[in-house]
Amino acid sequence: MTLTRSSGIPKRRRLIRLLWVALTLTTLLLTQLPSLARQDLASAPQYEFRGVWAASVVNIDWPSSPNLSTSQQKAELIGILNRMQELNLNALILQVRPAGDALYYSDIEPWSYWLTGQQGRPPSPFYDPLEFAIEEAHARNIELHAWFNPYRAKLGGNYDLAANHMARQYPQYAYPYRNLIWMDPGAKVIQDRTYEVILDVVNRYSLDGVHLDDYFYPYPEPGVEFPDDDTYGKYRKNGGTLSRDDWRRDNVNRLVRRLYEGIKATKPEVKFGISPFGIYRPGQPPGIRGMDQFAQIYADPKLWLEQGWVDYMAPQLYWRIDPPEQSYPRLLDWWLGQNPLDRHIYTGNYLSRLNNSDWPVSEFLRQVDISRRANSRKSLGNIFFSVKVFMENRFGVNESFRSRLYPTPALIPPMPWLDAQAPNAPQGVETTGHRIQWQPQYSEDVRSLALYKRQNRRWQLEQVLSRKQTEVEVNPGRYALRTVDALSNQSEAVQVSVRR
Repeated sequence: MTLTRSSGIPKRRRLIRLLWVALTLTTLLLTQLPSLARQDLASAPQYEFRGVWAASVVNIDWPSSPNLSTSQQKAELIGILNRMQELNLNALILQVRPAGDALYYSDIEPWSYWLTGQQGRPPSPFYDPLEFAIEEAHARNIELHAWFNPYRAKLGGNYDLAANHMARQYPQYAYPYRNLIWMDPGAKVIQDRTYEVILDVVNRYSLDGVHLDDYFYPYPEPGVEFPDDDTYGKYRKNGGTLSRDDWRRDNVNRLVRRLYEGIKATKPEVKFGISPFGIYRPGQPPGIRGMDQFAQIYADPKLWLEQGWVDYMAPQLYWRIDPPEQSYPRLLDWWLGQNPLDRHIYTGNYLSRLNNSDWPVSEFLRQVDISRRANSRKSLGNIFFSVKVFMENRFGVNESFRSRLYPTPALIPPMPWLDAQAPNAPQGVETTGHRIQWQPQYSEDVRSLALYKRQNRRWQLEQVLSRKQTEVEVNPGRYALRTVDALSNQSEAVQVSVRR
């Protein structure tokens, strides 16, 4: 009996030990399931900036004419946003200050000629185009970035400048140059005007971003010097020691830094982006030829990236892939290499060149593919100039983009240096038949909801839903719902199954 009992004890101990190990593994697996699901879901979201520029100057995109009624203007803008939504585009870069004027209510600058046909005349019946654009864009889960020109005072158009236009208020700093009137970036009062105008808009509107293009000093006319002798002379008399070229670059650099810091001090969540000329300097990278923006328009976007004075850079890579002197992939690779702080790079693409010969649709499909292959180095999207091509559906570009590039929606890439705090998860998520329902109990920072579906062992973003929605009809399958804030931070996922 003793022998039998002693031989049975190790067996029971082994059995107990095995049961304990099994129980521990089961407990561990059960406790880890939510986090495993979170990791799986976090690795799969489709983040991509899919932007379009809409230019107001010379009525390129919107409004299409300076003589439209308020209802026609609104209808055109809604048409643009609806088309973007159809094509799964998610960011509108809207030009709101084309030339010292405003496509929004302003106590500082006059209403734009391109909006109403007379500078200084408001829309009638009155509405605020920027406020309207933001509201309609956000209702479609589209970001709105307000695009400002800092120093251009007039381009084209046979119209008179209003009394409160900056060229009328500061005529000593308003220079005719080529077919333009250009304000002097070296004059402090003009720098202050640009800063004041932009910060006023940041303060008063629910913008997602502030956007500047490539126009700081004007593109040079051969043999014609920009006429800033007096301003530079005063700088030297007051003890300045920089050469004229370095002084001009310093004027631009100080504006860029001041804007970035001012925007962040006012509304830290508002993004600041610049779209510079696509070539920094000839020979960078080796073999590249073209205008020297550093030496000719006095812009130093390489410095802005290195110093973190922008949240995103959108270099205008307005050339084809194959020609070596302006090579799209080589230029993109160079820009990505100048980004030590991992700011976002969204390539600017010249979609307006689309034709049926040397600029076919396939060229742009390849360009976006190249941008995506560079994703690991913070190439996170594209911005197309301009939205008119999509509105025309030129050469069937819409069908090609929708089927080949953007068949499903995408979230704007998050910017963790601005905010990395996730919102609270959706509340009261349940299913009824083929509907997923939830309670509209969100914190103020929630902008939308992201609905994912489990497909082939991964989570695919199916829809980006409005904050106002409380239900969605779906096909059978496994789904996950997350809230998304204005900077694309996502909550924990709430998973549900919809059965046949």
